Amino acid sequence: MSNNQDESDQGPKSSFTTYVAEGDQLFIKGEFAKAIESYTTALILQPTEKNCLVARSKCYLKLGDPENALKDAETSLKNEKEFFKGLYQKAEALYAMGDFEFALVFYHRGHKLRPELQEFRLGIQKSQEAIDNSVGSPASVKLENKGDLSFFHKKEEGKKGKAKGQIRPLKKEQKQQSKSPRSEKTVRQLLGELYSDKEYLEKLLKDQDLVKGNTRSGIKVHDLILSAITYLDTRTEFWRQQKPIYARERDRKLMQQQWNKTKQSKPSSDPTKYILKSLEEIDLALAAGDPELSCKKARQVLKIVQGWSDEDVPNKMEVIGNLHSCLGNAKIEIGDMDGALECHNKDLEIARQNNLLESKSRALDNVGRVYARIGKFPQAIEAWEEKIPLAKSSLEKTWLFHEVGRCYLELDRHTEALDYGEKSLASATEAEDDEWQLNASVLVAQSDVKLGDYQAAVMYFEKALERAKLINDEAAKEAIRNALEDANKRIVEQFEVEKLGDGAEKNQDTVKGNKETLNKESTQEKEETNDD
Repeated sequence: MSNNQDESDQGPKSSFTTYVAEGDQLFIKGEFAKAIESYTTALILQPTEKNCLVARSKCYLKLGDPENALKDAETSLKNEKEFFKGLYQKAEALYAMGDFEFALVFYHRGHKLRPELQEFRLGIQKSQEAIDNSVGSPASVKLENKGDLSFFHKKEEGKKGKAKGQIRPLKKEQKQQSKSPRSEKTVRQLLGELYSDKEYLEKLLKDQDLVKGNTRSGIKVHDLILSAITYLDTRTEFWRQQKPIYARERDRKLMQQQWNKTKQSKPSSDPTKYILKSLEEIDLALAAGDPELSCKKARQVLKIVQGWSDEDVPNKMEVIGNLHSCLGNAKIEIGDMDGALECHNKDLEIARQNNLLESKSRALDNVGRVYARIGKFPQAIEAWEEKIPLAKSSLEKTWLFHEVGRCYLELDRHTEALDYGEKSLASATEAEDDEWQLNASVLVAQSDVKLGDYQAAVMYFEKALERAKLINDEAAKEAIRNALEDANKRIVEQFEVEKLGDGAEKNQDTVKGNKETLNKESTQEKEETNDD
């Protein structure tokens, strides 16, 4: 929600959309710390905006801070437990923390809700492999019932009183006993540059005079060194559990062989199977954070499909459009916005030429998103307004109207923003979605403020406040109350200005009357003088 303090001396100076777009650009450039600052500023304006929370969570994860990543992911799920992006991000954060069993739970939950998304399949696969590498068989894993994980049954403990599958950190003595030239080589490979730091810390630990001392803050040097070594050991175990080195090397070799085979011959006698498998591989690469590989694979498949006849692939143009869409999505992640726009426009062109309505809707959606992300709001509006007749559900229309309205608000076209805000609110009411009713009400109220209709703004802020109370969103309630207070102050200021204006008019009438009286008296005096 916006605090509507753009015009004040404190707080954010721009709009929510602008800060999010800035954060997206910084994320693409790999400047994750700066991206977090932009997303945090955006969240001051709309504290419960779930997509922004997920975006910031991704940045935390990139910076190796899974705890904060988990907090943002859980906050994004506060009002909508089935928000699939939040579920995926929570699973990713748990996985990064080494809590593979619970990560698996949320990957499964997301996959159940959105089975078409490859990200959840990949997550299930990597979590399962990590658990297998650590404990052997997934059937032995014990999951405790924690809050909203009630749909997973707590496994019965065996007669011995302990479940086989519980992952416990090795004791120091066990770790030392397990060392071997082979395991040390593995540790060196896993830690990379950090291995020399580990060796240095272990040497320091042997210095009896040094470890007896304390730091300035009173912490024992021995404990400090030991905690650092323990952390590195934990990281080593974490990476080992994710996938053994020999397996990663083997997978790379197999993948290279598959690529070579693909280049040399026609990949499949069944075009349908080949296309479906290829699209899955393209999605998997993008979901795994490798947009370059996704882009490379999409280009390769596109070249092959273009060489096939319409008899081989009856829906050839639809497939080609889909591949251009995949290329566009990959290029967005790479940061090539011009290339992304070119690909999505190609998808749109194919959809128009072949009357593919679903493909057209997808392409217009993507074109609008790219334009909005780079701050070209008029072009985003044009694309999304063309998509409106293709929107099928009330919820889809709600989102679409809201985003178009936001773009108009960015362009200071407040009347159009108000119009789309009201449309978004009507669709949200039809869809019976409380959160979108809240968002749409705020958009209408913000537009009214810009238009100077503060009384109408207060009315819609109050409606938004009711929705915030209904969904128990404390942050939204606080933000809306602040906006209400600001709008009410402006009503008072407006009233005082009008009151002063009325007073000035009365004074002007009095002065005018006095002047007329004086003129009459002066005229009478002159006439009397002339008579004399």
